[in-house]
Amino acid sequence: MNKIFAIAGMLNYVFVVFLNAFTDLGHKIIVQNTIFKVYEGNLQIILTAIVNALILLPFIITFSPAGFLSDRFAKSKIMEYSALFAVLITLLITYAYYQGWFYTAFFMTFLLALQSALYAPAKYGYIKELVGVERISSGNGVVQATTTVAILGGIIFYSLFFEMLLGDSFASKEDVLQTVAPLGWLLVLGSLIEWMLARKLPNKMGYESLKRFDFTRYRSGLYLRKNLKTVMRKREVFEAVLALSLFWSISQVVLAIFGEYAKSELGVTNALMVQGVMALAGIGIVIGSILVARLSTFYIQTGFAAVGAFGITFIVFMIPLLDSMTVIAIMFMLFGFFAGFIMVPLNAYIQFLSPNVHLGTILAGNNFIQNIFMIAFLLLTTLFAFFGMNAEILFYCMGFVGVALFWLLLKRHFVMTFWALAQLLLSIRYRFVYHGLENLPHNGAILMLGNHVSWIDWAIIQFPIQRRLNYMMDKEIYNKKIFHHILKKGEIIPISPRAFKDGFKIAKERLVSGKIVVLFPEGEIAKTPQTAEFKRGYELIGSDYEGVLLPFYIDGINGSIFSRTKEKRGLFGKREVHLYIGRALPKDIDAATLYKEVTTLKERYETQQTQIFTL
Repeated sequence: MNKIFAIAGMLNYVFVVFLNAFTDLGHKIIVQNTIFKVYEGNLQIILTAIVNALILLPFIITFSPAGFLSDRFAKSKIMEYSALFAVLITLLITYAYYQGWFYTAFFMTFLLALQSALYAPAKYGYIKELVGVERISSGNGVVQATTTVAILGGIIFYSLFFEMLLGDSFASKEDVLQTVAPLGWLLVLGSLIEWMLARKLPNKMGYESLKRFDFTRYRSGLYLRKNLKTVMRKREVFEAVLALSLFWSISQVVLAIFGEYAKSELGVTNALMVQGVMALAGIGIVIGSILVARLSTFYIQTGFAAVGAFGITFIVFMIPLLDSMTVIAIMFMLFGFFAGFIMVPLNAYIQFLSPNVHLGTILAGNNFIQNIFMIAFLLLTTLFAFFGMNAEILFYCMGFVGVALFWLLLKRHFVMTFWALAQLLLSIRYRFVYHGLENLPHNGAILMLGNHVSWIDWAIIQFPIQRRLNYMMDKEIYNKKIFHHILKKGEIIPISPRAFKDGFKIAKERLVSGKIVVLFPEGEIAKTPQTAEFKRGYELIGSDYEGVLLPFYIDGINGSIFSRTKEKRGLFGKREVHLYIGRALPKDIDAATLYKEVTTLKERYETQQTQIFTL
C-alpha cells in the first residue's frame, strides 16, 4: 500500500479527491442541518430526501455527456475544469447564504452536484490510468478511504462550526443561513485549492480520441440506449453495477431517515450528535477499505463484497431494536466497515473489466444506474413518510433489500466468498509471506507438488493465486455431507487408496484442460517437523500435457493449532508463515529428486535476492 504513494502524481490526486468530496459535502451538511433545526417529523424526512435527490439527479441527466468527456479528453483536464466550475458555484452559494435565500441555496445543491457528476467518471477512470491494473485494488482502496475521510471530516467540521455559529438565536430558516454564512467562504477556499492542485495532475491519456458529441442523438435518447448497452455488454460488469446500486440505495435511505428516527424515538435534537453518529460510518469505511485493499494485494477479491452485504444487512435490521446512541454509533461504524468491503472490490472489478476506450462511458453508466436506484428509493421513502410510515418500518424495509443484495453477490461470487472468509479469519492470526510468485505462469496447466504440514495448507497456497486450484483430497473427507457441496464447488479431486488411479486420471484431465492441480506427495499431514518421504503416486499423472511442474515448500506453520506438531506459543502476536515456490522442474522428475528440490527450496531462497510478497 505504501508503494502506491511513490507513483508520480498520486499524492496530488489524493488531495484533489479529498477536497472535492469535502467541499461538496460541506454545502449539503449546511442545508441538511438547517432542515434539521427548522422542520419536524415527516416533513423533515421529505425535505432531506429531496436534498439527496438534487444531489443524485445530475448523475442521471449527465450520463452520456460525462462518459463522453471522460473518454474523449484527458481525465486530468476534466478534473481541473470541474474544480474551476466548483469555485464559481460556491461563490454563488455563499452569496445566497448572506442573503438568507434558503430555497436558492437549497436548489443550488443541484449545480454543485452537476460538476461532481461531470467529474466522477474522470476521477474513477484516472485510478486505472495512474496506478495501473496490477495496483487497481490498492488504488481504489486509497481513493475510497480518502473520499470517506473527506466526508467524515466534512460532517464533523461543518456541523461543529454550524452549531458554534448558530447557537439558539434563530427564528426561521433565513436566520439560520445568514448566521452561518461565513462557512460559505470555506467552501470557496476548498474549491480554489482543489482547482490549483488539479492543474498539476499528470496527463495519463495514452491514446488520442476523435469522438464527437452529437446533441441531436443525445436529445433523442440514442446515446442513452447505446451507452446502456455498453454497460450491460458484460454480465459481470452489469451485476456489479446493480449490486453497488442496491448498496447505495440502502445507504441513502438509512442516512435520510436516521435524523428523524433519532429525534422522534431517542429524543436527540443536537445536529452535531446526529451527524457525528452517522459520520462514524466514515471511520468504518476507511478501516474496511484499507483492509480489503491489503487483502486484495494479488488480485481483486470480489468475495469480500458478499461478506460486506451480509454485514450491512444484519446491522440495518439491528438498529431499530436499539435505544442507546452509543450502541447505535458502534453499529454505524460497523456499517461503514462492511460498506468498504462492498465498494472497493466492486469498483475495482468494474474498472478492471472495462476496456479503456469505453471506461468513461461505463463508469458514467455506473453512476447513472446507481442514481436511478437511489432516487427511486428516496421517492419511495418520501411517499412512505407522506402516508405516515415511520422510520422504524423503513429500516426493516431496507433490511430486506439487503437480503436481496447479499443473495445477488453470493450467487455470482460463491467460491470467492468462501475464500474471502477464510482469508479474513486466518489473517487475524497469521501473516503470510510469499517467495517466487513470479515463477507462476499466468495461464496454462501447472502441477504443484510440495510438503504437507497443516490443515490449512490449501488456503496458504491459494490466497496469492487468482486462478482456482484443484486439490487432491482423501475421498472419505470429500464425501462427508457437511463438506461435499463446497468441496465439489471448489473442484476438489477425490482420491482413495483402493482406486487411486482414478484420482490421478482426473488430475491428468484437469491439467490437459489447462488448470492448476496441487498434490502433497507425502500423502498425509506431517507428524514431525521434518518432511516425510514422498510417495511416487504423482508419477502416474505422466508428463504428456502442456504445462509446467512447480515445487513448493511451506514453512512456519509447524506448531500451530492446525498442524500435528505442537509447541508452546503466546496468545498474542501473528505467526509468520512462508510459502516458497520454485522454478519449473522436469515433468518426469522422480520422487527422490523432487524431495530434494522441495526440502532445499527455503535454503536456496535465503541465499539469493528474490521478490517477496506479503499478505
